[in-house]
Amino acid sequence: MVLLGSRGSSLFSQSPPPVETQPTTPAVTPDLTRTEFQPNLNVDRDPIPSPDPESNVPGTAGLPPPDRPGEVQKRDGLYIMHTDVDEVLLNCAVVDEKGRSVTDLSQGDFRIWEDGTPQITKSFLHQDLPISLGILVDNSGSMRDKRSAVNAATLNLLRESNPKNATFIVNFSDHAILDQGFTTNVDLLDRGLARFDSKGTTALYDAVAASADELANHGKHPKQVLLVITDGADNASRLGLEEAIRRVQNLGGPVVYSIGLLFETDKEESQRARQALEMLSQETGGIAYFPHSLQDVDGIAEEVARDIRNQYTIGYHSSKPASLEGYRVVRVEARAPNHGKLSVRTRKGYFAKQRALKHTLTAQETNR
Repeated sequence: MVLLGSRGSSLFSQSPPPVETQPTTPAVTPDLTRTEFQPNLNVDRDPIPSPDPESNVPGTAGLPPPDRPGEVQKRDGLYIMHTDVDEVLLNCAVVDEKGRSVTDLSQGDFRIWEDGTPQITKSFLHQDLPISLGILVDNSGSMRDKRSAVNAATLNLLRESNPKNATFIVNFSDHAILDQGFTTNVDLLDRGLARFDSKGTTALYDAVAASADELANHGKHPKQVLLVITDGADNASRLGLEEAIRRVQNLGGPVVYSIGLLFETDKEESQRARQALEMLSQETGGIAYFPHSLQDVDGIAEEVARDIRNQYTIGYHSSKPASLEGYRVVRVEARAPNHGKLSVRTRKGYFAKQRALKHTLTAQETNR
């Protein structure tokens, strides 16, 4: 297990154990039940290091030029959308007046504003894209009797999700512990969930910040999500709520879904926890759920999986110069004939900064 610090630094980095090279010794099959050694890195540093310019990357000389940013191409039954450093990507969920997902919209049905100025949509994709997913489960003492039901619901979510999702598991109390790194193997994720020892306090904000860093540093899919499950208010973090939210927004994501098991929590703490989870989710484009009992958690987990798989990915180039850094407010609307009033949920804004990131979003062709 890896013990994470609480400043949201690059604390999930993995160092593989040394391998002896003896030609006379036969290869040994690794024991997947054993946790890989991972150092405790209590060093706060830039979670997104700036890579060298593409022209200086070894091995790129003579290669054909990359596809135009924002362009959607079809290759071998795949839809591929390329995005560049200054394209803003928004993951948008759309529902009608009855709260039902709307999945038949086109690019022309959306309107985007940034700081009140209309923007031009440059790219659009509506496919079930694989995501980089972090699942954070409260491991404090009050969760002891809830973990079995929570773990079962979490596994249900994983099985209802895109099988190509890369997921990690964090159990957190006083500290956040990475109990399973990125994998698509549900059995390994199950083992990560089972490594809990409910005790201590709740450092929720620190766990969110550190997990957002893990997504930024090691997530292979540009679409990123955190799911937080807790039964109380934060009472141990060094970071405050607004600091944690800003850390997430500074990283260009991820969307945060939260499940607050507050039905046995006293009124004052329940109110504080509800406000914090709602703010954390709403600011990042996610949803905060508050079930009335453990029996409701399984259905919520399925709803989260469906919500993620039915989103639109929309990209635009800001009309503001990239050199103007700072927070920018984003608003998205959708209108389409015969759909009535539509509501779009996406992140409320982002911190503009010069970043050297390139992503390729790929989805298999479907009959839709």
